[in-house]
Amino acid sequence: MSEMTGTPREPADAGDDMDFEAALKRLEQIVQTLERGDAPLEKSIELYEQGQRMKDLCARKLEAARVRVEKIRLDAAGNPAGTEPLDPA
Repeated sequence: MSEMTGTPREPADAGDDMDFEAALKRLEQIVQTLERGDAPLEKSIELYEQGQRMKDLCARKLEAARVRVEKIRLDAAGNPAGTEPLDPA
């Protein structure tokens, strides 16, 4: 835990191996700390940079999940007839 912010520090090796839920939780902790406004300027900048990395990681994980999702095609009778990529929203 960081003594100044009361939030856990980002692991030094936090990268794409961090799962979505862990990255999102860390991002939420960072946002809460920054919103409190009690961290010194330099620490706030570090937290902002960590938050940006967590946001980017979450975006990559969500995009990877979106690519993996498929929709089920139905034949004329309404029976499953295979899958196809999900249309981008």
